[in-house]
Amino acid sequence: MPIIVNLDVMMAKRKMSLNELSEKVGITLSNLSILKTGKAKAIRFETLNAICKALNCQPGDILEYSDESDR
Repeated sequence: MPIIVNLDVMMAKRKMSLNELSEKVGITLSNLSILKTGKAKAIRFETLNAICKALNCQPGDILEYSDESDR
C-alpha cells in the first residue's frame, strides 16, 4: 500500500506509549495497534484529529504517501 503510517515515529518523538495515546484518543489498544502497524484500511477524520491533538502534530507527520513504482 502506498500509504505509510509513521505513528510509532511520532509517539517516540513525544515519548508517549500506546496505552497513553489510547486513553487520550479514546480508541482501543487493538485498533490503535492496527493503525500503528499499517494494517488499517481506513481512518476516520475524527480519529486522525484526536491523534494529531494528542501528539501535537499534523496529519502529514503521521501519514505519508510513497509511490511504490518509484522504487
